[in-house]
Amino acid sequence: MAVIELSDIVKRFKDATVLDGISLSADEGETLVLFGPSGAGKTVLLRLIAGVVEPDAGNVRLGGRDMRDVPPEARNVGMAFQNFALFPHMTAYDNIASPLAARRSAAERVREGVERVARLLKIDHVLHHSPRALSNGQKQRTALARALAGSPAVLLLDDPLRNVDAKLRFEMRLELPRLLAAERATTLYVTQDYREAMALGDRIAVMLRGRIAQLGTPEEIYLAPASLEIARLFGDPTINVLDVTPERDAEGPFVRLSRLRAPIDPGLDRAVGRPCALGLRPEAIRFVEAGQRGAIPVTIEAETPLNEKTVTLATTARGREILVSRPSGTSAPTEGLAHIAVDSAHALLFDRETGLRILPEGKRADVRGAAA
Repeated sequence: MAVIELSDIVKRFKDATVLDGISLSADEGETLVLFGPSGAGKTVLLRLIAGVVEPDAGNVRLGGRDMRDVPPEARNVGMAFQNFALFPHMTAYDNIASPLAARRSAAERVREGVERVARLLKIDHVLHHSPRALSNGQKQRTALARALAGSPAVLLLDDPLRNVDAKLRFEMRLELPRLLAAERATTLYVTQDYREAMALGDRIAVMLRGRIAQLGTPEEIYLAPASLEIARLFGDPTINVLDVTPERDAEGPFVRLSRLRAPIDPGLDRAVGRPCALGLRPEAIRFVEAGQRGAIPVTIEAETPLNEKTVTLATTARGREILVSRPSGTSAPTEGLAHIAVDSAHALLFDRETGLRILPEGKRADVRGAAA
């Protein structure tokens, strides 16, 4: 059952259209990540669901109920912000209790609600501290606890890990899925960090310029991006992009890398002769021996160890740069001439003019924007 249903949402501020026809739904217990650059409309969308702002057009339904004219306090929504937004004159306990107190819950129920989420988030030992006496990590957990205290049906998290240190951010990426699963709240989670989006989301909605550019599972978004713009937002190191014009011979369609033939999906015949951009994830390229079929000569320029992986910068015979990623500890050439191979199944082809991905014949873009 869809707990959150948005239909053709439009929101304007003066002459600027911030949300442009957003339609989206999230099922009970699902964590749906809203991912995109600053200014994409993510926070405005959360505030609209919470009832803080009203849409200029479109409809919001929560739990099957039309939210038109329903005030924020009656929507059963919990929200946590990236800047914590704690009341400075209240203790952590009183901050967490505030949504329950606003409902005039009995004192015993308030106490039980606060202590339950405080234990869950491991901040029960600082409940009587004021916000200024808390570390950033404790402030962040207190803000989350406040959002969870009333057991809301809908949880809106606006980039809550942005202002904490890297260690806590990593820990919370591991802890949050467990926490959200235990609460069974339907969650919309805003982030600009693609790793966070892929770690936390059951699905990801990529927002660009006030629209949903693609909606799918983390795997679908990463392996089958709907556009070159989306492909570049995911991955570190970033995807390799090479301008190509596909050709065809008796063996099928191909592109030229280092002046040699590199096959692409046989279903991409319709791209032959069109100016395209070839997208190659660094981990989809491997070093091979010179005599191997499909081996492409490159020159090693530099190598950078990055903890769990090693990234090599190489150039093709035409001087185009290519990044190759491999697990740390695996052997590979480190200088001079080398050879790489590309699996055609992992090569992504984009129209150079529109930036949209060209899908192989017989495949189509489904309603989520991924290949079906």
